[in-house]
Amino acid sequence: MKYKEIILTFILTLSLVVYDVSAQTTVFKAGFAERDITPDIGMESPGNYGKAHHKTFHDPCKVRVAVFDDGLKRTALVGVDLLFVTRHLVQEVRAEIQKRCGIDPASVMIGASHSHSSGPIGMGEPGDFDKASPLVKDLVNNHSIVSDPGYTQLLKKQIVDAVVIAYNNRTDAKLAVGNGHEDKVSFNRRLRMKNGMSYSHPGAGNPDIIDYAGPIDPQVGTVGVWDLKGNLLGTVVNFSCHATTNPGGISANWIGAMEKTIRGATGNAALPVVFMQGACGDITQVDNLTKFQNPGAEEWWDIVGGRVGAEAYKTLLLIRRGAGSEIPLDSRQRVWTVKRRIPTAEKVQKAFELVKAGPEKSGTTEWTFAKEILVLDAIIKARPLVEVEVQAIQVGPMVFVSNPAEYFVQYGLDIKAGSKFPFTFVVELANGITGYVPTEEALGPNGGGYETRLTSYSNLEVSAGRQFANTGIELANQMVPGKVPLPPPPPPFKAPWAYGNLPPELK
Repeated sequence: MKYKEIILTFILTLSLVVYDVSAQTTVFKAGFAERDITPDIGMESPGNYGKAHHKTFHDPCKVRVAVFDDGLKRTALVGVDLLFVTRHLVQEVRAEIQKRCGIDPASVMIGASHSHSSGPIGMGEPGDFDKASPLVKDLVNNHSIVSDPGYTQLLKKQIVDAVVIAYNNRTDAKLAVGNGHEDKVSFNRRLRMKNGMSYSHPGAGNPDIIDYAGPIDPQVGTVGVWDLKGNLLGTVVNFSCHATTNPGGISANWIGAMEKTIRGATGNAALPVVFMQGACGDITQVDNLTKFQNPGAEEWWDIVGGRVGAEAYKTLLLIRRGAGSEIPLDSRQRVWTVKRRIPTAEKVQKAFELVKAGPEKSGTTEWTFAKEILVLDAIIKARPLVEVEVQAIQVGPMVFVSNPAEYFVQYGLDIKAGSKFPFTFVVELANGITGYVPTEEALGPNGGGYETRLTSYSNLEVSAGRQFANTGIELANQMVPGKVPLPPPPPPFKAPWAYGNLPPELK
């Protein structure tokens, strides 16, 4: 391979691009901000099907925002340290953002990190249980995670304030985007078993495991933004891994360790680090094929966040400042309704009997998921169809493609393969919540596992995930990617290096 081709291959492999806007007629601006959304001790802790409450504090939860402006259009990326965001919350927040700083709601993407150690938020939408039976209301209010009204108001205020502050912080900027690679901290938690099924977390050392049932996505999408003096204003990171390291107490989860790592590496203790969670419905930090004992929670927090943060920083370091090019902004959005999977009357009746018998007699697991069937049955009566949104936001040569689900990683990889953008970042749990959305294969004869279980949290029709993927690809491909500039080629060849242009000397 010729020297020129080697250099070009190296640059493309790094997947790095830089934009210097100093020569542009259209000035690109960017602003960042963060606000605290740490819940109080004693508030409910999310991430399970029953009640749990925070007893200790580990690290703060935040809303982090990046606002971009190309002079013609403005967009906002909002990352929230939260299990998920509800559709109602998103709509209210977007309306207030539009009122206060004029950003079109269709250009505001609000994505949750899926931190299992964050603030209290429930799955229900207003009116879901108004006509439910007293039994179901008791199951929802006293045996399930519910939103805290005061905390919900704090969320709304802090998200809106963060976007407004970022908007007011806009300054002329430079943008760079790259793809890092981290494949040592995330694993597909679904495993193929000898019985032909796929199980979630069958356990390390299980002799019936054949292999992983699906892939991971090791891409660490990294965005850096500098002012025209070269000061780093903020970063955006996209990676696919459940936020379930749970270091003990209230926490942003491993995202907090990632932020700490990037801030430490850059020497900027206040650097905004906006995290947008990738497609990780079947991806966690737990390796069911490990031959070693898992690390403790605090160490796990450091390992996952530290390695992802270090890879993001390495990617920023490899960016080479080249010729200027435009950084166009654009956005697309589609909202429609999706059907639910409906439990049979027999299943509902059986669930009723198990719930009435109580967890002591029915068994905790059976009782819990019987409760979920009764809650789902009530939700279906109130909302038989689910409103969903897929959104695509373009910033130069990259596009962020959203979905409202705990989305299986294969769909995220499909979107990246189908997008014509050089950089495609899939963002799950954005602009609403529909729970787990597995692949068609996982819901087929050889599928199975926890994520496919019918609950109030996981119940969309089998084709929902493919609908999200096809829509995301279609919306992304309606837009025109910004140019991908490369550093200038080497000068024309004249002569080899005189120091090295000789045969071996043995005497």
